[in-house]
Amino acid sequence: MTEKRAILEMGAGNDLHGGDYTKAALRAVQDAMHHSSLSFVHTLGIDKSQMLVNVTIGVQRPDKVDADAVKASFPTGVVSVEVHKGGLDVPDEVVGDVAVIASAAIEVLLVT
Repeated sequence: MTEKRAILEMGAGNDLHGGDYTKAALRAVQDAMHHSSLSFVHTLGIDKSQMLVNVTIGVQRPDKVDADAVKASFPTGVVSVEVHKGGLDVPDEVVGDVAVIASAAIEVLLVT
């Protein structure tokens, strides 16, 4: 059996004042998910629970992302999450905090 990528979606998310990397990552995932429609899954009779979903998150502080929370945000599929250094931290010296910007890539693979 071979895994073939059926869809790739990208998203961006942020936490402007809380410095919460998980919140920014979750928003990036939601942004990516809202850009796609997997209607072909139903049309082709594919079992959604068996879809492979690979999630890649980029943030400046990967250790601050709760990968389990990101995984739990998916409604279906066999989900794996990797977090890498990426995204942006934009400091605001006036306010004294940092805006966290995360990027997300979501791949859906089908086994053929």
